[in-house]
Amino acid sequence: MCFFFFFKFIYSLNNLFLIQFIWIFLGTVLQILSFMIPLLLAIAFLTLLERKILASVQGRIGPNFVGYKGVLQPIADGVKLLFKEIILPLTSSRVLFTFAPIFSFFLSLANWAVMTYDCDYGALTNLNLGVLYVFMISSLSVYSLILAGWSSNSRYALLGGLRAAAQMISYEVSKGLIILNVVICVGSLNLSDIVFFQRHVYLIFPLFPMFIIFFVSALAETNRSPFDLPEAEGELVAGYNVEYSSITFALFFLAEYGNIIFMSFFSTILFMGGWVHGFLFFLVKVVFMVFIFVWVRAAFPRYRYDQLMQIGWKLFLPISFAYVIFTASVLYVFDALPFN
Repeated sequence: MCFFFFFKFIYSLNNLFLIQFIWIFLGTVLQILSFMIPLLLAIAFLTLLERKILASVQGRIGPNFVGYKGVLQPIADGVKLLFKEIILPLTSSRVLFTFAPIFSFFLSLANWAVMTYDCDYGALTNLNLGVLYVFMISSLSVYSLILAGWSSNSRYALLGGLRAAAQMISYEVSKGLIILNVVICVGSLNLSDIVFFQRHVYLIFPLFPMFIIFFVSALAETNRSPFDLPEAEGELVAGYNVEYSSITFALFFLAEYGNIIFMSFFSTILFMGGWVHGFLFFLVKVVFMVFIFVWVRAAFPRYRYDQLMQIGWKLFLPISFAYVIFTASVLYVFDALPFN
């Protein structure tokens, strides 16, 4: 009813204005859909790629029944989760319990608003503070896991949520210092400026130690092996999502894989030149980073929680902080600081 009166009011003002408004609105919606639909398909088929790689590493067949060699398995999994019954625990806080997975999935998509992927088409929003926007969204994602753990009214879920909070906060600090190295070199928080800066040399070469720490921090932030302690099934059954089922569980699942793809894009832009040498080469680098995410899961055992905290606070934080000072000092000595 509110939308009806809104459009009636606009129509009463000016027919030309109404046409322009509808045209801009439809154009924006189509632009978002043209970006989000391929992203959602990529998230779905990343699950198939991961299962195929893990099966190959472990000497198994993997999904091979639904479609040609199992290529339609993600569609079957999505349909199954969509039509399964949604179970709400009787003692849970139902509003927050339902809101947590929606919020998690929304944040995983919100990251892509400033992701630059081509020099001609740019991004959905070419924000000058794009790096800060990404940092802000990734910091907010911890709240969805805490809400899921607390609202479930389960000890296992609550412990998983607290673990996720401590883990993400610990590695956010190091990741922020690592990104600061890139910003000091480039002199801009705009992702497109960072890409253009790497026309002649990728930042992965002068900042290689920071790239390694950034990748490990990305593993910890996305709760991937060997840092998947918030979901440690041997200790917490399933962690913060133990009480979730059906589409609510699928939203957490999609958010995790969406973050994997995003961190692959983001690390490629920060350290490997992004699309500066062509969009196809950009995709090759992104696929390689995604493969490394999956390979690490197959190759490394899970860390203990005390080891996870020690790596974050006693190793990564001092190194990343020292490298910020080192980078700024070198640029200052050679009079190459980009800031006026």
